Amino acid sequence: MYTPPFFKKDRAASLKFAEERGFGTMCAFDGHKPVASPLPFYLTYAADGTPQAAFHVARHNPLLKLADGATSWLLAVNGPDAYVSPDWYVSPDQVPTWLYQSVHLSGPVRLLSDDQLAVQIDTLSNKFEGWLLPKTPWTSAKMTAGRLEALKKGIVGLVMTVEDVEGSFKLNQHKSDADYTAIANALGAQPAADAREIAQLMQDARPEAFANETNMLERSAP
Repeated sequence: MYTPPFFKKDRAASLKFAEERGFGTMCAFDGHKPVASPLPFYLTYAADGTPQAAFHVARHNPLLKLADGATSWLLAVNGPDAYVSPDWYVSPDQVPTWLYQSVHLSGPVRLLSDDQLAVQIDTLSNKFEGWLLPKTPWTSAKMTAGRLEALKKGIVGLVMTVEDVEGSFKLNQHKSDADYTAIANALGAQPAADAREIAQLMQDARPEAFANETNMLERSAP
């Protein structure tokens, strides 16, 4: 993806973001058109440190025919996003824009064995059940063996060897402190949860700008 230098995230931060999100859109090209599916995943690392994205798809998903172990696929992982009105800037002559977080992972995809799929199902559910603590985590052991095996026949396990990592966190980093804080404050006042989350990310990324704003307000108070 196109990423200006001031929005670019390093490899480690991009992989951390992707792992924490755990959900994205997997895309491949079938020779005629793009094929895509939204799906959950988790990251593992090979002995040499190469990242791997593990996931599964329905047995009849057209993506499955493209898992030849050589053709590169793309996994797009997105975070919150928000529209920015030019009216919110302190500086004149601004234009509308959109702030967002996005990471793209790409590489070849291969099939997993049935045994590897069983491990993947438990690892994947354990990852997301952990988000629901203190609820007692669901495990596949709660299912009858026959029912679990029947459902497993409907899916196929896959793993992407991640060769390229691209991260773009567009949070108006290139703007002045005055414009930066004005946008964050405006987004923080919006009803949409994504807008408020972007506002918080902006504050976390550049706390000194907001400290300066507070100091200026205090000095100007009667």
